[in-house]
Amino acid sequence: MRKAYRNPSLVVGGAIVAAIFIIAVFAPWLTGFEPDQMDMANRLAPPGRGHILGTDNFGRDLWTRAAFGSRVSVVIALLSVGVAMVIGTTVGLISGYFGGWVDLIIMRVVDIFLGFPALILALAVVAVLGPGVINVSIALIVVFWTEYARVVRAIVLSEREREYVMAAQAIGASTPRILFHEIFPNTIGPVVVLATLGLGTAIVAESALSFLGFGVPPPTPTWGWTLSFGMRFLRTNVWLSAVPGFAIMITVLGFNLLGDGLRDYLDPKGVSGRERVRDAASEADAKVQGVS
Repeated sequence: MRKAYRNPSLVVGGAIVAAIFIIAVFAPWLTGFEPDQMDMANRLAPPGRGHILGTDNFGRDLWTRAAFGSRVSVVIALLSVGVAMVIGTTVGLISGYFGGWVDLIIMRVVDIFLGFPALILALAVVAVLGPGVINVSIALIVVFWTEYARVVRAIVLSEREREYVMAAQAIGASTPRILFHEIFPNTIGPVVVLATLGLGTAIVAESALSFLGFGVPPPTPTWGWTLSFGMRFLRTNVWLSAVPGFAIMITVLGFNLLGDGLRDYLDPKGVSGRERVRDAASEADAKVQGVS
């Protein structure tokens, strides 16, 4: 605990993320209104008594809509990043360990996915599947899994030649045991960094899809849709866009700080997660070039 308290990124990021989760879980008890409750007598009211963050053009309380909107963002972020992490880590382990034609085929599939701009690929998937929480999550899974696969593959390429892997092979350990009991624990640190940073990226991506009209449809309150709607009143009622925009910014900042702090806390050598990902990728590239 003393080590954790000495890590400001971990403390600040953890506090922000914890606050976001508390707001998302206890939103009905932290607000005094329903998210779709209209009060036309107080439409476009500025922040003040009764409505601490103001209201929109239908008189709906912005604090309430922001609190309930955090539920959508958190659920989509956790679902998409969690599934993408499992798929990408498994694919990366298999690709890096077996190498050869298995690695060649998997990496070419990864390259195909990476050939599309992330937002365009997500838009295409949502356009085919339709809007909704599950479909938006599927679109983000399609976008995110490749990053985990590439990073884990790079780490496995550098780890599979080490003595502990050779020792496991020498005593006749099965391939699944070597992959998931010997090599996988050494990928946890970088994967944790990617996952925490990916949660922030997923929130931004979900908000962007909602902003463009391809996310979770109204009347479900989402940060992206509220931000897009507030653009119509940006010159006169700036708080309509400022509230969801600030919510997105502080949430992404919290996940980024938490990711860096958690990796530094878990690494006994004090090497940051980003540095380990970079070093592992560089070492793997050097080995591949040496073989070729």
